[in-house]
Amino acid sequence: MASIPVLISLSSFGAAEVGRHGQLWCAELARAAGADSVEVRGELLRDPVAELPALAGHASVYSSPEGLWAEGGWLDNAALQRGIAAATTLGAKRLKMAIGDFRASSHGSLWGLKVALAETRIELLIENDQTVSAGTLPALQTFFDVADRAGVNLGMTFDMGNWHWLGECPLEAAKALGHRVRYVHCKGVQRLPAKWVAVPLAESAAPWRAVLRALPADVPHAIEYPLIGDDLLAVTRQQIDIIRAAR
Repeated sequence: MASIPVLISLSSFGAAEVGRHGQLWCAELARAAGADSVEVRGELLRDPVAELPALAGHASVYSSPEGLWAEGGWLDNAALQRGIAAATTLGAKRLKMAIGDFRASSHGSLWGLKVALAETRIELLIENDQTVSAGTLPALQTFFDVADRAGVNLGMTFDMGNWHWLGECPLEAAKALGHRVRYVHCKGVQRLPAKWVAVPLAESAAPWRAVLRALPADVPHAIEYPLIGDDLLAVTRQQIDIIRAAR
């Protein structure tokens, strides 16, 4: 059986390293280490007009740092269009966004999202982030239920680690939302005295194997935890092998 696609979220190399070398350098390193593709991070682009065309063909996912619904609960169609345009320039088939400040007053604006998505071939995937409005299981279940009723069928990016920042159980979330998952962010976590931090899966304090078992095994999986070391190529190759072996 063919192995699942393994991606590198380019934020895994750290803001300092990405800032020093650029996302194209990181993408080329990821491919040299054996990654099938990468996820380009909008928040780490220094010059999008120059960088996005240069990255074309390297990425299958574009991650927008903007929420779909702006503060106040209105659909931020401009943010959505920026994400779609960036993904299109990259040649990426998928756009990853969080729902943002989706609330009861937002329900009527789902028709606008439906119209916008009907005009593009880019697939929008909703990610659980680290905010109460867009990262808890109740918030996401409510959103997906309302979207379903509005005829907006959306898949999900499941970030294994983000649930911990909000006191949520990732295994419970995986069981509840697994049928929607089209893309997995692999992220281990450890608890420091004042905060959670992302770590490689093998160092995680969370039951990551059980979470992976509750998620689809045939969707792309991305590394989204720190990749650090003197031999960055070797470190990246080792972590890719861990993800492949786990699935």
